[in-house]
Amino acid sequence: MAELNAEQLLAAVTEGYFGNVDLKRLEPALDCFATDATLTIQTDQLTHKGRDQDIKRMFTDFFNGFKTIWHGDFNPVVDVANQAVALQFNALRVRHDDGAERAANCNVFRFKNGKFQAVTIYMSDENPLR
Repeated sequence: MAELNAEQLLAAVTEGYFGNVDLKRLEPALDCFATDATLTIQTDQLTHKGRDQDIKRMFTDFFNGFKTIWHGDFNPVVDVANQAVALQFNALRVRHDDGAERAANCNVFRFKNGKFQAVTIYMSDENPLR
């Protein structure tokens, strides 16, 4: 697959990934990842390995744990030459008891063949992605 341009890289992260995460659409969110991808929560020193293994289980638990999920106020840095996107953003999660959790996070997405090969997450709050 050809490399993605800046617009495609940013759309893959903000629309393809966060757009589907916010709607709790598991399969389209997982489709952003390569089968052998890793997702590391660096601030928790935890790595999930494999799209159809750890990452799928993590998202299933995350989606079930919250009534509402929102990510926005995106501040991206797109690196076409290295097929990477660094993204600062705000997050809001509303629990089933209507309590709200807010965070200001930064994710680094590394692409290979148009899919996420590695995602590294820096969280400002407790890790809901266990």
